[in-house]
Amino acid sequence: MSHPIQFFSVSDAESIGRVETLAGRIWREHYTPIIGEAQVEYMLEKFQSRQAISKQIGQGNLYYLVRDARGEDMGYLGVVPRAKELFLSKVYLTAEHRGKGYGRQALAFIEKLAKEKKLGKMTLTVNKHNGEAIRAYQRAGFKIVEAVLTDIGNGFAMDDYKMEKAVP
Repeated sequence: MSHPIQFFSVSDAESIGRVETLAGRIWREHYTPIIGEAQVEYMLEKFQSRQAISKQIGQGNLYYLVRDARGEDMGYLGVVPRAKELFLSKVYLTAEHRGKGYGRQALAFIEKLAKEKKLGKMTLTVNKHNGEAIRAYQRAGFKIVEAVLTDIGNGFAMDDYKMEKAVP
């Protein structure tokens, strides 16, 4: 049984630095076996460095630190409000917090954001080989709607499924 978790908006240099640190830890541990070290390091620099996160926040992306009942950082979220949907860009928890119900709490928080912003659906992309995450999203009501291959430069591509869920 998971304990309640808290979500804190990321906007200043200190909280952006905390996200960058979490990203490095989570991505290296979780994604290296899936996409390899070279692509992980490239993606961390391109998408999850302090500079990249600051730029994304400036473009309207919303980041949240996820903290446990003791106030310890346990992950982070990134969402992008769009015209009719809320895109879940990042939903990442540290290894020791996965599989304990915290992901469900994070998705409930994101769905609440979508409702508050009057957005009719939530969408996300997930690596086709990230079976654990795909199953978790399916349990939460998301459906695979298409396969998406995205060139991210430097000879790398993201081979994903696009998933979506209607927001009641």
